[in-house]
Amino acid sequence: MYKLIATCFGIGYIKKGGGTVASLFCCIVLYLLGHYVTMPSTVVLVAVTLLLLVVGTISATKVEPLWGKDSYRVVIDEVAGMWISVLFLPYDLKTLVVGLALFRFFDILKPLYIRRAEALSGGIGVMMDDVLAGIYANVLLQLSFLYHLL
Repeated sequence: MYKLIATCFGIGYIKKGGGTVASLFCCIVLYLLGHYVTMPSTVVLVAVTLLLLVVGTISATKVEPLWGKDSYRVVIDEVAGMWISVLFLPYDLKTLVVGLALFRFFDILKPLYIRRAEALSGGIGVMMDDVLAGIYANVLLQLSFLYHLL
């Protein structure tokens, strides 16, 4: 079960670009959620966020002895980070595309203390760099909405 969660249903077995594919998968789910389902309340969205973080941290910690520190196979962190990137924003195509670009930018380059977060032990380090990348992307998106740039 931990492998299934850590790999986001097998996406993590993609050797190159698995993190981007997992982030894109999250965008598709969010797009469908925003367009075909009545939007859940803020409480539900926060609860899902916390669930992703807890389950992702536990799963990443459990698979670390098998696959090594921050294995490419573990992509639940990208899903959580992408989710955070667009939390409390509309799940329209423009927001999701810009959110994906910003999240991947921060996740790949790891500026502004993101690399330090990655150094934390176990699943916490695996998840925290993507959480920070998601927070930074979300802040920029929120500002772009505040100033009507998107």
